[in-house]
Amino acid sequence: MEKSTQKTAKFFSRVLLAAIVTVFSLSAMKTNAQGGEPIKLGFIPLTDCSPIVMAKELGLFKKYGVNVVVTKESSWANVRDKILTGELDGAHCLYSMPFSVYTGVGGKAGSEMKIAMMLNSNGQAITLSNDFCGKVGFKDMAKVAPVVAAKLKAEKEVTFAMTFPGGTHDLWLRNWLASAGVNQKTSKIITIPPPQMVANMKVGNMDGFCVGEPWGGVAAMQGIGFTQIATQDIWKDHPEKALVVNKDFSAKRREDLKKVMKAVMEACIWLDVPANRKKTADIIGKAPYVNANNDVIQDRLNGEYNLGCKLGQKIYKGDQMVFHKGGMVNFPRKSHAIWAMAQFVRFGYLKEAPNYKAIADKLILQDLYKEVAASMKVKVPADDMKPFSLTMDKTVFNPLNPAAYLKVVKK
Repeated sequence: MEKSTQKTAKFFSRVLLAAIVTVFSLSAMKTNAQGGEPIKLGFIPLTDCSPIVMAKELGLFKKYGVNVVVTKESSWANVRDKILTGELDGAHCLYSMPFSVYTGVGGKAGSEMKIAMMLNSNGQAITLSNDFCGKVGFKDMAKVAPVVAAKLKAEKEVTFAMTFPGGTHDLWLRNWLASAGVNQKTSKIITIPPPQMVANMKVGNMDGFCVGEPWGGVAAMQGIGFTQIATQDIWKDHPEKALVVNKDFSAKRREDLKKVMKAVMEACIWLDVPANRKKTADIIGKAPYVNANNDVIQDRLNGEYNLGCKLGQKIYKGDQMVFHKGGMVNFPRKSHAIWAMAQFVRFGYLKEAPNYKAIADKLILQDLYKEVAASMKVKVPADDMKPFSLTMDKTVFNPLNPAAYLKVVKK
């Protein structure tokens, strides 16, 4: 009886073991068929999430053999936290965010988020509420300071919103205020997630905001504000969003990251074909992505800006939102990182200069980008670390000598 029981137990043990092996084998086969362990990429509902969303929608991640899960995130702070903890492997991200976080402006100092490649240039805007309508025109910088001063005198407070401390929208807003001659200490600057900007302006929570499209266009369409200036008017072809990744992911899954970058690069090339922009607007306008009016998305993608406030239309040709531009967009430049960190000093976020070059070297995966670009025959620009100036503020910035720039640039 005892031997029979032992035989039965052994039999069931073998069956159970075989079942476990089968389950794991099937799981492995399924994972391999989908392109390996899932890679989680986040995005914020903005038009410039298109490279990641369209890489997914066009089947490009699958083409390059990676299983990518794309998730909508609620705020840049949420994206930051998830990249740092590894809950996200990477995300569509403000290019200056890794430097803001590392220097302690927008996170715990010393926290590393890596930039793999750039996603787009241009295509953000500064929107003013209807309180400014008729008092300040499109790109009418001379009237901004007097109108702000009058509003301050009457209401004791003027509030502007951006999306993340030290993020690109923060930097464009502060550069705009400086160029307009507005003392930033007299203005309240708050942080609002991008998709919440329009609703907050609608209820009077701010007088102006800087954010990416389509939200400037949506505000104009809804008649609650108007586009005072587009960021390409502040700095033509400025760096904007980047593919930012978790430190461990970039080290341990380097080959998978390269495949992700190839898919995103191909999406960027596809996005710059004008005929593809309607399809892009139709897809990203849907609820799972940006959840905004397709026509507004498409118009601003095409450089057709209905400004609002009876200001008419502004047409941008060649300097609307771009995603590739023959490789000029996607190369992550260390000079742009140094410029961003110099702004942190300029506007009082940092009391003293950080180690600019060391931080740029640490956080930008430039060699990895060059590998991917070479494999796709994409030209790498030769302009990094050379002096440049913005379109609006002509002060020359030499990345090899930020201190000289900081001595003369408007605060």
